[in-house]
Amino acid sequence: GLRINSAKDDAAGQAIANRFTANIKGLTQASRNANDGISIAQTTEGALNEINNNLQRVRELAVQSANSTNSQSDLDSIQAEITQRLNEIDRVSGQTQFNGVKVLAQDNTLTIQVGANDGETIDIDLKQINSQTLGLD
Repeated sequence: GLRINSAKDDAAGQAIANRFTANIKGLTQASRNANDGISIAQTTEGALNEINNNLQRVRELAVQSANSTNSQSDLDSIQAEITQRLNEIDRVSGQTQFNGVKVLAQDNTLTIQVGANDGETIDIDLKQINSQTLGLD
């Protein structure tokens, strides 16, 4: 059994035990919150990697289009793929989300409670990333 079953057994001991229990529960939740913050960062990183892959292909196509040996048909095909890649960047930006929060669709700051006490937080600054904010429209 427990040494302290109720406040009448040891009021001071019960108060200390309650404080420890509350602290442990707060730290447990803070740990879950921190894991959510890590998951948001990983989700965002995956989307940014996908956007980066599309940007690299757009760059490659832009260099390819600068070759004066391309026919108009070649240039039209290159432009069509560039447009497709820019649309994909916008799609990734608009649809990537974590728990309903679209992480790249708008500027946003998420505050994560990572400690058992008030003020023990970490802010995650999310920025809108799409073809327009990248200056590619």
